[in-house]
Amino acid sequence: MAWVSLWWVWLCAALLLAILELLVPAYIFLGIAIGAAIMAGVVALFPALGVSSLMAIFGALSLVSWLVLRRVFRSPDDQTRIVHEDINK
Repeated sequence: MAWVSLWWVWLCAALLLAILELLVPAYIFLGIAIGAAIMAGVVALFPALGVSSLMAIFGALSLVSWLVLRRVFRSPDDQTRIVHEDINK
C-alpha cells in the first residue's frame, strides 16, 4: 500500500502546508493545503484509487481551491495605475 493511499497522510500534509502558509505567507500554500484536506476525504471514501489518479485529483483540487481563494480575497478596487508616457518629458 502506497503512503498516498492513507487518508491521515493527506490530513498531515494539509496541516503542514497550512503551518507553512503561516510561516511564509506566499498565498499559494493555503490552496494546496485545502486540496490536501479534501483529498483526505476522497481517500477515505474511495481507498481503491491508484496513485496516478490520486495525484491528478489532488492537482485539480489544489488548483480549484487556489483559484477560489484568489477570487474571494482579491482587492475589491484595483487601483493599478498604468503610465503611458514618461513623466520626465
